[in-house]
Amino acid sequence: MSGILDAIVIGAGSAGLGVSYFLTQQAYNHLVLERDRIGETWRTQRWDSFRLNSPKIRSVLPGDSFDGPDPWGASTQHEFVAYLESYAKRHRLPVRTQTPVRELTRDNGLYLVATLHGTLRARNVVIATGNLNCPARPSWSAELPPAIRQLDSSTYRNAAELDDGAILVVGSGQSGGQIAEDLVLAGRSVFLATSRAGRLVRRYRGGDIFNWMTLSGFLDVKRETLVLPSGKLPPRALLGATHTISLQSLSAQGVVLLGRFIGVENGTLQFGEEVVEHIRFADDSSAEVKRFLDRYIARAGLEAPPPEEDPAETIAARLPDPPIRSIDWATIGIRSVIWCTGFKGNFRWVRLNGALDAVGQPVHRDGIGIIPGLYFTGLDFASTRKSGTIPGVAEEAARLANHLAKRAGDID
Repeated sequence: MSGILDAIVIGAGSAGLGVSYFLTQQAYNHLVLERDRIGETWRTQRWDSFRLNSPKIRSVLPGDSFDGPDPWGASTQHEFVAYLESYAKRHRLPVRTQTPVRELTRDNGLYLVATLHGTLRARNVVIATGNLNCPARPSWSAELPPAIRQLDSSTYRNAAELDDGAILVVGSGQSGGQIAEDLVLAGRSVFLATSRAGRLVRRYRGGDIFNWMTLSGFLDVKRETLVLPSGKLPPRALLGATHTISLQSLSAQGVVLLGRFIGVENGTLQFGEEVVEHIRFADDSSAEVKRFLDRYIARAGLEAPPPEEDPAETIAARLPDPPIRSIDWATIGIRSVIWCTGFKGNFRWVRLNGALDAVGQPVHRDGIGIIPGLYFTGLDFASTRKSGTIPGVAEEAARLANHLAKRAGDID
């Protein structure tokens, strides 16, 4: 049985390194394969002003504790990449960089992982590439005129790199709201096609919102509770990394708010009339989260300052009157569109019958694949609201590593 690993972890981001930490602790013979460098997605798919939404003290991986300055501050992606590299080195995790996986198959009970440097064999495989690495655009994006440059949130870097002229940002979740603010603060003319997304304040009742959501159990709400009637999961609520961002506050800074971007007709950009509804939905969702936290604070008997108003929420929205339903892009001068319309995972290299669903996404329950020995980690909303976030790594990694260990014991 020489040359057969106990496990192979594919992906050296926070999720993959977290699993590797527990496998190392249990002395499992394993490798972590990374297509390029540790934390490659963090290096290449974030804009220049990007900061983590989870505070530093809540952004540590298993086995570590935070002991640096500014615990409730927001790390840049560069700081977090440096932390991931340090984490792998300090915990002596067996990471192989520059090793992209070309194909994953299975034969005679063993997983075969084909790389550019040869094929590896393992009893278990943990796919830690996540499902937020391939931008999703509406099919009709191809109908936009060639003169309009199209980018995704993962390829946007800064306002200076864009062509002169106005910019249309599509989608008002976390990326859309943050990028729209980045652009308007740089002095650009910005139109924001809004979407039905919730909102979170940055601070509430004397504490960071992420900390309150962690303590109260808000992040532990099960996936099943969150699924919409359509069968889809809601987008992550708009949350500013260092301060509250709302549709109202964006409009007060000069961002022109529109309804949903619904297509191109006769060379003009078409929008729905839901902008007021989207503002109201975000307001209601923020209030609902606050009520959840208020009940927790009261139930736990905690001393906390009374609820306070956030200026970003109380400022009046400045809306076009009448609402804009159609834009002649050439007349307005729109030269760039940034799609902030979500992502999906790239699992085309997984050649295992039944491992993926009809649209090529993982079939799993709480990260445990349908095929014995196959695991997925880092998936957004995989089991709870916390899944897919850095604070969710420790819990999920421990659970999957323990399941893998039990399976190994059953096999032995």
